[in-house]
Amino acid sequence: MPQHVVTIGSRSGLHARPATVFAQTAARQPVQVTIARDGRNPVDARSLLSVLALGAGHGDSVILAAEGDGAEAALEELAVLLTLDHDAREEG
Repeated sequence: MPQHVVTIGSRSGLHARPATVFAQTAARQPVQVTIARDGRNPVDARSLLSVLALGAGHGDSVILAAEGDGAEAALEELAVLLTLDHDAREEG
């Protein structure tokens, strides 16, 4: 099963706005994607509440995983979203 370890880029962590963008993008993927933090059980990346419940802050590492056709492309797209500083766009 392909996995990507990703560092959260938003200065305020994976809060409401970046988590919403992430969950919506995960829902559009052709495969189910999970996200996990700190050795916890993985959660469905399509679930906004589950993603928020991870409590991932700036600089925290999370593990994205998926299986099936298109898994690697899905993980790469989602990884890019997580590394962006969505908070920087709010200021500009």
